[in-house]
Amino acid sequence: MRRPTSERARVVRDGVGLGAAVGLYGVAFGATATAAGLSVWQASVLSLLMFTGASQFALVGVLAAGGGPFAAVGSALLLGTRNTIYGVRLSELLSYRGWWRIAAAHWVIDETTAVTVRENGTQLARLAFVSSGSTLFLFWNLTTVAGAVGAQSFGPVLQAALDSVVPAAFLALLWPRLVRGADLLREQRIVAVAGAGIALALTPVLAPGLQIIVAGLAVLLAIRATPAKGASADPHGSAEGPA
Repeated sequence: MRRPTSERARVVRDGVGLGAAVGLYGVAFGATATAAGLSVWQASVLSLLMFTGASQFALVGVLAAGGGPFAAVGSALLLGTRNTIYGVRLSELLSYRGWWRIAAAHWVIDETTAVTVRENGTQLARLAFVSSGSTLFLFWNLTTVAGAVGAQSFGPVLQAALDSVVPAAFLALLWPRLVRGADLLREQRIVAVAGAGIALALTPVLAPGLQIIVAGLAVLLAIRATPAKGASADPHGSAEGPA
C-alpha cells in the first residue's frame, strides 16, 4: 500500500534536513585529521570507507595524541561496535536482501538509525533511511575535503579552537541519553561516570587510546554482570521488560 504523498514528503524532508545538518561536522573531522598528520586524501578515504563520525574522530584523536596505530584502530572499533547492534534492528525493519543488504550496512550509523526506527512500515522506513543516509554521506565527504584543505591555511587561533570541536560534538551526542526521563537513567549515569573515571585515571599511565579501550571493556563487563532490570527472584516467575 502506497503511503500518502504528504507523509512521504515529510519523511524525506526530515531525512535530508538531518543529513545536511550533521554532515557539516565533516569540516571539523577534515581539519582535525590533517592537524593529526594525515593528508587530504587520507582524510577523504577515511570518510568514504569508514563513514562513522565518532570512530573517525577517535582514530585521528589517538594519532594526534601520539598513540600507535593499534591503539587508534582499537578505539575506533570499540566505538563502532554500536553500529552492529543498530544493524540487527534495521535488518528486520528495512528487509533488504542480497547486495542491497550489504550496501545498506555502510550507512547504518546513529543518525540514520534514529530517523528510520521511528517510522511505521517498511516503505517509510526505507525512505527515511535512504534520504538521511545519502544526504549525510554526500555532505560528510564533501565537507571532509573542505575542512582538510582549509585547515592548511588556518592560523594558530583557529587551530586551537578545533581542539574543542570534537569533545563538544561528543557531549552533544551523549547528553540526550542522560536527560531526565530516559530509560534506566540512574544506570546510564553510573556507567557514563564510571567509564569516564576509568579513562581519566589511566590516561597518565597508558599510551593514548588504550585507556578508552580498557574503560570500554570494563563497562561491558559491568553490564554483563548486572541482572536484567525487572527480573523476578522467583525462578518460576516471569520478568517484565520494555516492549
